[in-house]
Amino acid sequence: MGQGVGIVSLYVRDHDEAVQFYVERVGFRVHTDIRNGAYRWVTVQHPEQPSLQLQLEVPGAPVLDDASAAAARELLAKGGMPGLVLHVDDCRAQVERMRAAGVEITQEPVDRFGNVDAGFRDPSGNGWKVIQQGRGR
Repeated sequence: MGQGVGIVSLYVRDHDEAVQFYVERVGFRVHTDIRNGAYRWVTVQHPEQPSLQLQLEVPGAPVLDDASAAAARELLAKGGMPGLVLHVDDCRAQVERMRAAGVEITQEPVDRFGNVDAGFRDPSGNGWKVIQQGRGR
């Protein structure tokens, strides 16, 4: 059995909206979607990285009390959560594919430090970088 990080959590405002976005617009696939009463555990993963799952977590019980959940939702709405990075083979092509799917592109592809990088935001306000390593022109 391998060791390392297996799941990274990402706060989202709505499970269904987030699943639709990450599957239909970014190209991930659903790994797990189960319920336990009002609690829902949802993970998605990149098809080429099956060892890592991205948990789509709506802030609330049982992980956070009401006040903490409200603070997390407020920070999320302001786009204040830490950003994530998606490595791709072709940044420009990935950005065009996502733009055609309706993704909000926040930074056009730019050559920087020998890489090509761009930015996008999910419907919950989470910021992402799209990075093509070692391909700057």
